[in-house]
Amino acid sequence: MYDVKTEGAADPNAESGCGPILATSGETATPLRQQIFEHVRAAGRAARTDVTRALGISAGSATTLTAELITAGLLREVEDAPRETGRGRPPVALEVVPECKHVIGIKLSDEKHSAVLTDFSGQMLADATLPTPPTRKSLSDLLDEIDALMTLVLQAAGKTFNQIDAVGIGLSGIVDHQTGTVPWSPLLTQRDNALRTAFEQRFNVPLHVDNDANVLTLAELWFGAGRAMSDFAVVTIEHGVGMGVVLDNRLFRGARGMGLELGHTKVQLDGALCRCGQRGCLEAYLADYALAREAATALHRNPRNLQSPNAMLDALFAQAKAGNEAARTIFRRAGRYLAVGLSNVVQLFDPELIILSGERMQYDYLYADEVMAEMQKLTLSDGRTPCRVETHAWGDLVWARGATALALAAVTDATLGGA
Repeated sequence: MYDVKTEGAADPNAESGCGPILATSGETATPLRQQIFEHVRAAGRAARTDVTRALGISAGSATTLTAELITAGLLREVEDAPRETGRGRPPVALEVVPECKHVIGIKLSDEKHSAVLTDFSGQMLADATLPTPPTRKSLSDLLDEIDALMTLVLQAAGKTFNQIDAVGIGLSGIVDHQTGTVPWSPLLTQRDNALRTAFEQRFNVPLHVDNDANVLTLAELWFGAGRAMSDFAVVTIEHGVGMGVVLDNRLFRGARGMGLELGHTKVQLDGALCRCGQRGCLEAYLADYALAREAATALHRNPRNLQSPNAMLDALFAQAKAGNEAARTIFRRAGRYLAVGLSNVVQLFDPELIILSGERMQYDYLYADEVMAEMQKLTLSDGRTPCRVETHAWGDLVWARGATALALAAVTDATLGGA
């Protein structure tokens, strides 16, 4: 039922294509030419016969439409295997022309910002990270930090900004993907920030922005364990608690694009204060700032001590492993709240898999057998196969790569969606 994985999922060095492998079960309005392109990109390399079988189209349609994609410079023919004899044309496959489009994906966070630059096939060409100031900032300040980060990643790739077709950004908080606005984020001092408008006015390139948990979910859907799954959930635990859900092989955002804020579901009326300003949120009992708040007491630290939450939590975890009962109690309590949150996810969405991710998953108390048992106990799952739970412990580059998927999807729609 439960596995811990530290390599293999959302591997930034994978070369077996990118994008969802499964098709959605319902009817799709996606043009057939785009479906062909996306199938080839997901496979990495595909023969025309593979395309006809996968999409259920005629050989004539596949030939005509792939010829159009080749003429447009989006696909190219490559030798699929060496010839076995000296006669005849070698087997031919199709692959994406990687250099025809480029995107940047960015993860904005409390401690550091990360960026990756990828080509149209989804392969990562360069990455960059920058530490961030430990204070909330204005939108203008945030754009300055994004500017510096993009400059670094472009220099690393030997590219210029006019070669970039779109940028994707993931950040914590309440994010309206459709409008590109950020009603609230712990990174920003003001509410209702028009991030997309300000970005596009300054950099003159399309921006696509989403909640950071959603972009991590896209990383799993495009590059990781979720590529061949129709329904799964990702729960992230870092400075906050987030969730992304894939239903019928598509990221689910809700009616206004701002759903699935697991960290801000209420688990205690009039409970602990959350950084969103409300009380009783799951995040207020599980995120790193919540654990650090209790760690100061358990470790007898001066409340004026400016030690970072990460250092405080590392010390708390070491004490828990050494047998400090107060420290162990803090992690056990957090684990019980996590079990409540996960059981609600199972009860609401019945996913095939829940992926736990984020920096806090280095603390094994949060995914101990007791936590998983508590989750099952709180779930009406009698007579059914329990939901699988895995931990994927990845760094910020995977979050940023998920943001490239956000941009790649948008560029693909813009390029082929009207065909």
